[in-house]
Amino acid sequence: MDKDVHFRNIGLTGRLSGRSVSQTIEQLIQILSKQDINIVLESSIAQAFAHHTLQESSLRLLGEVVDLVIVVGGDGCLLGTARALAKYDTPVVGVNRGRLGFLTDVLPQQLEQRLAEILSGQFILEERFLLDCLVKRQRNRIGSGDALNDVVLHPSKVVEMLEFELFIDGQFVYAQRSDGLIVATPTGSTAYALSGGGPIMHPQLDAIVMVPMFPHTLSSRPIVVNSNSEIKIIMGQIKQAPPHISCDGQEGIQLAAEDVIYIRKKPHKLRLLHPKEHTFYEACRSKLGWSHRLA
Repeated sequence: MDKDVHFRNIGLTGRLSGRSVSQTIEQLIQILSKQDINIVLESSIAQAFAHHTLQESSLRLLGEVVDLVIVVGGDGCLLGTARALAKYDTPVVGVNRGRLGFLTDVLPQQLEQRLAEILSGQFILEERFLLDCLVKRQRNRIGSGDALNDVVLHPSKVVEMLEFELFIDGQFVYAQRSDGLIVATPTGSTAYALSGGGPIMHPQLDAIVMVPMFPHTLSSRPIVVNSNSEIKIIMGQIKQAPPHISCDGQEGIQLAAEDVIYIRKKPHKLRLLHPKEHTFYEACRSKLGWSHRLA
């Protein structure tokens, strides 16, 4: 809780995929307008709310002009916002209009109450690190990306085993034949990596997990390493369609044999705000269907 916090310029963004998102953004505009707060709409949604005559900014520059960004939508929408805003150190809060809502954890029916608490400094602040991914071909850079959840090596259109070698901090770990590899942050440990059999990692852990996807060996298991480690993947022989490396499920970079993939911790972090009652374990109970206490 921080009584000295002041959010005088607030950015709004979301994915207008349904009426519920538009209704929530409209509600936010009404609430914030009454408190003499300068509202900045992200460009992709500005036209839908043109009747309010509010300031507009691209997502890429939003962090330069606001003190706080409110994301309305699902976790996927917040992932894109996080990748764009992490370099600005601008805090982000998510209003859940998606499914699970591990990151967008403010419930729409509690919006006015939770927003009042956040504006008065009553919130929990978490810092989540991101990953940088760089792909080189014959020592030349051919692509890059960043991810809050995960960097995933996967086949493209043809289902086939991939061959690659894994190095951590320059040390050879193994050569593997599998459907691919998920490299996830603690934030991403409850996403794709979880469905692949990876461990659930507390967000405060400073670690990265590597989860093999259907490895062609019974002894291959997830590996957890320090987040400051450099992860290097060298592609082996490719028989059919070129595989891809994707960041947070975005359009991937097409790979060729002997391409080298470098994955490191990004220097900037996402500053994520939660309601003051938030706990990670309660989120797991409610989102993953864990049992509650016995009566």
